[in-house]
Amino acid sequence: MESKLFFIATADFVALNPDLQREIYMEYYKLVYAPIIYMVKDHATAEDIIQISFLKVIKKRPAAENEAKLKAWIHVVVKNTVYDFFKKSKKNRNEMDSDHVYINESPVYATEAGDIESQIELKLMIEALEKYLEDIKPEYKSLIELRWKRDLSYKEIALRLDTTEEAVKYKLFRVREAMRKRFLKEWGAEK
Repeated sequence: MESKLFFIATADFVALNPDLQREIYMEYYKLVYAPIIYMVKDHATAEDIIQISFLKVIKKRPAAENEAKLKAWIHVVVKNTVYDFFKKSKKNRNEMDSDHVYINESPVYATEAGDIESQIELKLMIEALEKYLEDIKPEYKSLIELRWKRDLSYKEIALRLDTTEEAVKYKLFRVREAMRKRFLKEWGAEK
């Protein structure tokens, strides 16, 4: 069943029933609040960004064929809106009085917008991967922990789990593929 959110792509939002508009907005809010609050760390700012991005979304209705593509497009709009917010914040920080620029005798430099964007995107990707890890089988979780968190070789993992190196390689390949596919699906990337 398609969500009410799909009405954004198929109908003139302003012409919709006010109750339906409210439902669509609430569904949109639930979809984008977590990633936005994760990036900006401030509820009021997150609320502002949600409203701005929602207006952008309804103003430029996408030609999405399905809900997954629509959600991927919405995430791109939200991400760009957050980047715009950070760029504006950076501009305001750079215009600060020189008395506020020095702390402990060392200058404070604003990072480049690209650096901020990369950091935010990396944090979101790591958060998404951690979420995927919560959903996988415990057997695969232990393999991932041994391989990437504890940095054990395939041989060491096989010895600990009383299995063969080939079995370890195969299972790690399967879990990597499953996570990669899910990641690409949710982040809207095409292979």
